[in-house]
Amino acid sequence: MICASFCNMAAGSQQLAVGFLFLFSGGLTFPLGQDSKQTSTCGYESCHATKPNMLNVHLVPHTHDDVGWLKTVDQYFYGARNDIQHAGVQYILDSVVDQLLKNPDRRFIYVETAFFYRWWKQQSSSMQQTVKQLVNEGRLEFVNGGWCMSDEATTHYSAVIDQMTMGLRFLNETFGACGRPRVAWHIDPFGHAREHASMFAQMGYDGFFFGRLDYQDRARRMVEQEQELLWRASDSLTPPMADLFTGILPNGYNPPEGFCWDQLCDDPPIRDDPDLEDYNVVDVVQRFLTIANGQSTVYKTNHIIMTMGSDFQYENANLWYKNLDKLIHYVNAQQTNGSKVNVLYSTPSCYLQELHRTNLTWPLKTDDFFPYADDAHDFWTGYFTSRPALKRYERISNSYLQTCNQLEVLGGPVSRKGPFGEGDSQTMKKAMAVAQHHDAVSGTEKQHVANDYAKRLANGWQHCQVLVSNSLAALSGSSAERIYCDNLNISVCPLTESSKKFSVNVYNPLARPVTWPVRLPVNGTAYAVSDASGKSVDCQVVPVSTATWALRRNRGSAVRELVFQVQAPPLGFTHYTVSLLQDEHPPPRVEHRPPTAIQNKFLRVTFDPDTGLLSSLSNLETKQTIKLTQNFFWYNASDGNNSRSNQPSGAYIFRPNSSTPFTISKTAKTETIQTSVVQEVRQWFAPWVSQVVRLYADSRALELEWTVGPLPIDDDLGKEVITRLDTSIKTSQYFYTDSNGREVLQRRTDYRPTWHLKQSEPVAGNYYPINSRAFIKDDEDQLTVVTDRSQGGGSIYNGSLEIMLHRRLLYDDVRGVGEPLNESSDIYPDGLVVRGRLLLSLDRPPSAADAHRPLAQEVVLQPLLTFTDGDLHAGTRLEFSALQAALPPAVHLLTLTQWDEDLVLLRLEHQFQSWESKLNSQPVTVNLQKLFSALEVLGMSELNLSANQWKDEMTRFQWRPQTGEKPPLKTFEDPSAWEVTLRPMEIRTFLLRVRLR
Repeated sequence: MICASFCNMAAGSQQLAVGFLFLFSGGLTFPLGQDSKQTSTCGYESCHATKPNMLNVHLVPHTHDDVGWLKTVDQYFYGARNDIQHAGVQYILDSVVDQLLKNPDRRFIYVETAFFYRWWKQQSSSMQQTVKQLVNEGRLEFVNGGWCMSDEATTHYSAVIDQMTMGLRFLNETFGACGRPRVAWHIDPFGHAREHASMFAQMGYDGFFFGRLDYQDRARRMVEQEQELLWRASDSLTPPMADLFTGILPNGYNPPEGFCWDQLCDDPPIRDDPDLEDYNVVDVVQRFLTIANGQSTVYKTNHIIMTMGSDFQYENANLWYKNLDKLIHYVNAQQTNGSKVNVLYSTPSCYLQELHRTNLTWPLKTDDFFPYADDAHDFWTGYFTSRPALKRYERISNSYLQTCNQLEVLGGPVSRKGPFGEGDSQTMKKAMAVAQHHDAVSGTEKQHVANDYAKRLANGWQHCQVLVSNSLAALSGSSAERIYCDNLNISVCPLTESSKKFSVNVYNPLARPVTWPVRLPVNGTAYAVSDASGKSVDCQVVPVSTATWALRRNRGSAVRELVFQVQAPPLGFTHYTVSLLQDEHPPPRVEHRPPTAIQNKFLRVTFDPDTGLLSSLSNLETKQTIKLTQNFFWYNASDGNNSRSNQPSGAYIFRPNSSTPFTISKTAKTETIQTSVVQEVRQWFAPWVSQVVRLYADSRALELEWTVGPLPIDDDLGKEVITRLDTSIKTSQYFYTDSNGREVLQRRTDYRPTWHLKQSEPVAGNYYPINSRAFIKDDEDQLTVVTDRSQGGGSIYNGSLEIMLHRRLLYDDVRGVGEPLNESSDIYPDGLVVRGRLLLSLDRPPSAADAHRPLAQEVVLQPLLTFTDGDLHAGTRLEFSALQAALPPAVHLLTLTQWDEDLVLLRLEHQFQSWESKLNSQPVTVNLQKLFSALEVLGMSELNLSANQWKDEMTRFQWRPQTGEKPPLKTFEDPSAWEVTLRPMEIRTFLLRVRLR
């Protein structure tokens, strides 16, 4: 497990190797946490015995505790604002622990570590010991174990891995091996992503259970007894690396009808005194046997699972357990009368173990579970776009967090406590973890809860700003005050607007150099820009657009923008100096006549002179041209008053009242700006829709910067605004979307791979989540669209790709949130205005991924700009890279974060699928000892993806697919080598012992 290169160290360094070995074999509480030698019968060993010749009914007491939804996280934990919803998580945990102690047969599972962490910190040491004992005996079991139960459509894989790692690390350090969940548990998310299953498999989970799937899919699976299956969640990773046993729960996550005994329920308790006239044991037993036998007909084995609990239940756990004790007793008593039903307290892992023991084969699934519909006209595809501003803020906050994590490592201890005060990354980590919840970034929460999520992210970034300033001061040798301009997207930055001379520090979190456009609000007419070597950089001043003036609502005073392109080193920074020139220079000419074309050395874009719309896109390198028309449309949202269905559009549901969208305008008013740095065609479609078509000098991608809102609602229906790209590409109903930002899946209009679809909503039923990119292609051309946030989209017509940008709705969709998706704010009281970017690239299909994979990563992890006023101090380090050399194009540095004082967590990933690229879909080898210039790597050990197990100790259940193939034997590479090989789509996680060079 320890790198064998220690053997070659000098004698003085050998002591470090010994110390390192000690650290990794028990001196730290991580990764095994509690002393693994203590007596425990947790996990599979704690399961109650079952009966082989009977139907075994596994009762799973549980609570589903949303980390924010109708109430904020704090309100849910404390039980505040019960006028909104009666729910108090602290009381649930208090009550459950008390009841578990009263009967050793009882079981309970808990899921959301964000809540448990809070509760745990408030407990006395004696109560903590009591809970540890319950965990060690398997009576209290953690499932899933992430900080939250994440959404699966709108989350990016990097943020999901981070939040899972945070939750699982706490459980490991608190409870040791007995705190490690063996089952992933996503009972409430609204559709399920293949990439999530792949991640769970690589995190060491033996199985995965969820509650929601399409009503047509469920109906078929019930008939075929295929509600339990083997999900092959990657087309690149060698089986069984991404294989995950997956079970679909019978009642969503609720109890069987008539058997809910929570204080929130109305079902009658079991009344078992025969002297009383309301004695009902016979009726209860008979109803339960009928339900159990009925459920057994749609599952494959003599084991079935029943979820006994629901949203925020068990606040008075005595109600549940008293009745469950009686249910088990009286149902099992019927075995003396010939009954073949055996009921027991259980957990999802105990149920999974029994399924594994059957040694059956299981149907194989290779696609995903999107889109999800619970009825013919009820497609949960609206939330792919709901709250687009929050979705963007969450995405850019992830970029901030990765930069914060990296600079905490590279700056050393001074980054946490330095010249700018005490900074930390933990606040941001927790805020981002909470934001992954399936009612957070999904956009399906109440407005005051969405505000709370955004507030948490803003607070986290403030803490990180101090850390970043300290780190950059240490690395550059300059303690000058650093200014952060968080509103550059609306051209607001007080420093650049007023200063005559300032410097721009550009930090690049990617492990390869990037070229990035910078746009700074200014009021001068001419500036000089020089790079770190003093070389002059081409820059231009352009006028601020009228759309930006309107968007910033009296914030900022800049009338112009300074535009130039920066080149930043891998995992490092560079400086640019900006000086106002005294000579007045005329601004670039703005032409108001319709444009004909804009062009750089890579792309040519033409416009229809009659309409002002895009008409073609050409790749000048590959000599390919496609017809391309782009425009904006809106769907009229259904109000529910419809002869076919009373389902309205809402935060969850997308249901247009017509399959044909309304064109906002068939023509665009335009103005054109052409400079040596950037060319822009500014388009106006309506007072509430505008766009800039932008082409930078050195860019291989065309930028479409859209601004939409406030959406007019005079028709009392609401609007769902899309942009549609209509092309000459012959798609034959196929298009492609990413899964959580990683692997790409093929989609086909009006089709599902695993059942014969009866399509009832031709638009909403063909929408899929687009997390970072989507594309359409034929044999000759591929048009890829990279998005700057999660959005919904589809290919409704051959050759077209549409993406939903903004939604404003006036009716609740009756899925629990209880308010319409009608966003406004103090700045935008008349309705939210949203701005975003789409990046378009045109390539030949065999090599298109070579361009769009890195482009998508640049949008997810964009450079961080910080500013200092005046001249730089003498001796300031102007350029820095933490790497000895840039990583190969196929390799992405996914994680670099401080773990303990001299321990760093590193994740490297191969970012290409096995079929994507002739050039980059090959294994790549990286030498970890030669990776960093800023860090000396003293030792390493490999972990699983979630960093809660050593890789070579991770064992998982092996399952047999119905294809008849046998899973290959596991092979382990020599862990003593510093060189690690990454195969397509592989992520490898390492714990490094380092010291700053």
